[in-house]
Amino acid sequence: MTDAAKTMEKLAALCKLAQEPAQAIRRHNDILVVSHVDADGLTAAAIMCKALERQGINYKPLFFRQLDEAALNLVADQGSDLVVFTDLGSGMINEICERGIRAVVTDHHKPAVCEARPLAHINPHLVGADGATQLSGSGTAFLLASALDPGGNQDLSALAIVGAVGDLQDMASGHLLGLNRQILEIGAKAEALSFSRDIKLFGRQTRPVYKLLEYSQDPYFPGLSGNEDACIAFLKEVGIRLSGEKWRRWIDLEQEEKARIVTALLKKGLRSGVDNAKLERLIGEVYILLAEREGTELRDASEYSTLLNATARYGHADVGLQVCMGDREKALQEAQKLLGEHRQNLVNGLRLVASSGITALKNIQYFDAGDAILDTIVGIVAGMSFQMADRSRPILAFATTPAGDLKVSARGTQDLVRSGLDLADALSHSAHAVGGVGGGHNVAAGATIPPAAKQEFLELMDSAVGKQLCR
Repeated sequence: MTDAAKTMEKLAALCKLAQEPAQAIRRHNDILVVSHVDADGLTAAAIMCKALERQGINYKPLFFRQLDEAALNLVADQGSDLVVFTDLGSGMINEICERGIRAVVTDHHKPAVCEARPLAHINPHLVGADGATQLSGSGTAFLLASALDPGGNQDLSALAIVGAVGDLQDMASGHLLGLNRQILEIGAKAEALSFSRDIKLFGRQTRPVYKLLEYSQDPYFPGLSGNEDACIAFLKEVGIRLSGEKWRRWIDLEQEEKARIVTALLKKGLRSGVDNAKLERLIGEVYILLAEREGTELRDASEYSTLLNATARYGHADVGLQVCMGDREKALQEAQKLLGEHRQNLVNGLRLVASSGITALKNIQYFDAGDAILDTIVGIVAGMSFQMADRSRPILAFATTPAGDLKVSARGTQDLVRSGLDLADALSHSAHAVGGVGGGHNVAAGATIPPAAKQEFLELMDSAVGKQLCR
């Protein structure tokens, strides 16, 4: 059987899993939608809320940083007849059922070993698909939304793609694949999306061209990345006019100018000793939301997802949700303000890591931000910190939560994943062993542990990752 045929078979299996919960949802007038505080969680919730709204069903959204015992108690206290979990829930299936919560779980994280069964559980792992690269939480929610209205809701595929890109599901191969690819095709057919090959640097719609180069981390260009003056000089040397009435963005350039920049970047990268495989990541597939205005963050899936992260991770999930639901005035303005603050916080976080340093163990490396970096963004800072870290080891970042627990965010690279790294497995087992909870994906995962267990946890993680990479 070909890969395409296998993907279609998995899609059919997931669509079949969505039929029964779709029927159950139609029988309810009020539904609680519970989701995660990141771009994938926001878009997943928005897809579900929009689909319910179109069915004339009332809904209440509820967002959590992590679905733990306290969060589930709060969900149970809502007394809802039916709860739809989006982008979380698979790791807590048994606990959901123990509380008697009548639930539909749409998720893409690795499921826990289930002793109990909710009303429905829709997860790519259940049909043999990888939830880290083949289907996001928003994609899973989209399949349920499609089952709610067969032949309708295709336009919501645009939000599913934003969620997948926000979850970095296109990074390993430079484009979306598997079940994500099927949703992309649906969106293109519905004229909600377009996709093409282009430079993958962040900010094509909104940033001046020199800023694209200055903030480039994947690939990292020695002498350019992090150096504004050098980037401006480089572009002038290539013969690019940088400004007119305002700074020119990537979308303002002619095709010939874009080609000149890419060629010059590849040559500079090769001269600087950048690996060919890393340079290949300069070009990849980009995703455009056709209903959004050109030159705004919402036009590009990558920039849209970053805007959403800037709302939910700071306790303003309601703002991000309203943007996803279509508010292009008050909510969008507030989101853009939060985005500016988010960018400054990331810069401050990187400065903190640079000054305090990263501690290397045998198989992992880590830094402890304490309360200097918000626990909701410390994972983003960890991923960005690879520019100053050893890329042969995954990075763990610690931050103190408002409740006084210790949040752990772990980030790897696709090269490490290909060598056997599975952070979700290592983090889940290590956190559980010290009385915490954790999970996620092979390349990115998170946990919450007791502060006193930090050293024991580090030792367990170092050993677990070492065994994975030895294999």
